[in-house]
Amino acid sequence: MSTAGVAAQADARRPAGKAAIAAWCFYDWANSAFPTVVVTFVFAAYFERALAPTPEAATSQWGTAISISALAVALLAPVFGAIADKSGRRKPWVALFTAICLVTGAGLWTVEPSLDFALRALVLVAVANAAFELAHVFYNAMLPEIAPRHMMGRISGWAWGLGYFGGLMSLVLCLLLLIWPDPPLFGLDPEMAEPVRATALLVTVWFFVFSLPLFLMTPDSPAGGYSVAGAVREGLGQLVGTFVQLPRYANIAWFLLGRMIYIDGLNTLFVFGGIYAAGRFGMDTEEILIFAILLNVTAGLGAFAFGWIDDWIGAKRTIVISVTGLIALGAAVLLVETKLWFYIVGAALGVFVGPAQSASRSLMARLAPEAMRNEMFGLYAFSGKATAFLGPFVVTLLTAATDNMRIGMSAILVFLLVGLLIFLKVQEPK
Repeated sequence: MSTAGVAAQADARRPAGKAAIAAWCFYDWANSAFPTVVVTFVFAAYFERALAPTPEAATSQWGTAISISALAVALLAPVFGAIADKSGRRKPWVALFTAICLVTGAGLWTVEPSLDFALRALVLVAVANAAFELAHVFYNAMLPEIAPRHMMGRISGWAWGLGYFGGLMSLVLCLLLLIWPDPPLFGLDPEMAEPVRATALLVTVWFFVFSLPLFLMTPDSPAGGYSVAGAVREGLGQLVGTFVQLPRYANIAWFLLGRMIYIDGLNTLFVFGGIYAAGRFGMDTEEILIFAILLNVTAGLGAFAFGWIDDWIGAKRTIVISVTGLIALGAAVLLVETKLWFYIVGAALGVFVGPAQSASRSLMARLAPEAMRNEMFGLYAFSGKATAFLGPFVVTLLTAATDNMRIGMSAILVFLLVGLLIFLKVQEPK
């Protein structure tokens, strides 16, 4: 069968309508509140100010927790993905890990402003973050089944764009309902940091409500006909075989290796973004939220715009343009000396953040063999997390060795550059 015939046959197997596609995209809108508010900005800055003795200690402890979380994802994602390929359905897995993220994320409300609560905060964040990432394995694997092949770039970009605007709106609500009001609304006690802690509850409600359309409106793949034990046995056997035969998938292997490194740099930027802003420029919670809103606007616009570019010039070229822009503007962010320039250059950098992620997802959807999509997206998650401990570790090590956060953060540029050079070996299917 010709390539066109295969593509047409694949499209014919996708009954998802516009409402189902929109519901799938809205899961990105729903879940974006967690990494934006908790991992990157509000709770990360709260941890730095109220739960750690120094900014350097906060960087080290927060980085360790995220690294452990990433290692768990790297180990578990390919396993769960291979099992799900045999069990068939994806939405139950998304629901399971979403529920874990919601429960542990809501638990952050109990973290009081005392060093005694630091360990609780780190454990809850690590578990919630791992569950958040594992849900994405199966959510991402739904893309090639609900999106026509010629629109994968746009639909992936639209979802990423919605994610950034979802993060934006959740931050706005944090500002309007919890951070700005003086005296605080709902009887919250500022002496116990309850307005900041309550952002975890807002995130939980936001995530739950806006994730419902995915489960109610987006079709799932049919069950695979295996029992639970059979799916585990067959899935693990397939996973072992895939690793053994990985040289047969050399193109995918180069993509996963390159992505593993440049996404490590990008994720490290997110992990330490709020801490760097607070420590380097003395930005308070309100200023960090304003910067996060600005960053989410530019990142969302970039993801939307580059979705069309992805379908026009291809995902590979889109990724090359995006990572190159991240390197150039990332270097500029580390050189600026004032808050104003940090706002300006950081906002420009945001334009390239969304496309680097959304185009990576659409490229994986095009590269993955149909019968192995969950497993391949499990390996995709593995590539995003296998060395995710390395970025935070290197930043932490350099920061501790030099007592200079700027030098520590410069390691991110090296990860982006090395990942880009490896990625250039990938051949995108026509």
